[in-house]
Amino acid sequence: MSGSRPNLGDLAAAVRGLGIDRLYPEAEIASLARSPMSEGTTPKSPAPKERASQPVVRGYRRPEPEVVAEKAARLRALEEPLRSCEKCRLCESRTNLVYGVGNPDADLMFVGEGPGADEDRQGEPFVGRAGKLLTDMIEKGMGLRRADVYIANVVKCRPPDNRTPEADEMAACAPNLLEQVEIVAPRVIVTLGGVPARGFLGNKTGITRLRGTWLSHRGIPVMPTLHPAYLLRNPAAKKDSWEDLKQVIAFLNGEIDPRPEGEAHKRKEEREPEEPGSLFE
Repeated sequence: MSGSRPNLGDLAAAVRGLGIDRLYPEAEIASLARSPMSEGTTPKSPAPKERASQPVVRGYRRPEPEVVAEKAARLRALEEPLRSCEKCRLCESRTNLVYGVGNPDADLMFVGEGPGADEDRQGEPFVGRAGKLLTDMIEKGMGLRRADVYIANVVKCRPPDNRTPEADEMAACAPNLLEQVEIVAPRVIVTLGGVPARGFLGNKTGITRLRGTWLSHRGIPVMPTLHPAYLLRNPAAKKDSWEDLKQVIAFLNGEIDPRPEGEAHKRKEEREPEEPGSLFE
């Protein structure tokens, strides 16, 4: 054969010369000979369908180190007296006070119910299985770091057997949470579960009905969503919580503003976003 590559028609003729009358029906041979495949080309795979990109927080604001230091000092000053607090019965069984954790000047704040066994042992909010899920929601879902947000609870001491905090226990601790919010001054708050909706916002609507509905605390938008512990027991509900977080992402990205007209201008700080990154590099 010459250096040029034979096509299928030439090969079929050679096969017939060997006394083989039929390898394919002649019509099929002719069809194959006309096919682009005979010229050595390869079929193109169908283009993959484009997936919608996951929304993430863009340009999350970096706080000024001086502001972080000042707010951290104010929070510590409020926390220290609570280590010997006896304003409610929860003090009787606590191992550690669980006050708050994260960036003291965060644009995003999470408010949960109260410490569990792991939190009581370590003195930090959301460190157990539910805490790991919350961290995943913040980092894998929203594109932030846990250290970029501030996390607190309605009550600072663990209720026995992880029971729901009583109304008087939440009332005793309410001033502490209000002062935390006042110092951190977040742009948006996410409440986790029904307890903070009742104890912090005073809303008695069931959380499965309330979630996804924008509320407000002193001009700060609040998004109620499901507690991570509930999501561990009911994995199918994760998609509902993600829909809630997507609204928070849209707000932080400046795509929506749920505040009433005029109230959006009451916030004393409207700072320009900087490039994304860790806050404490």
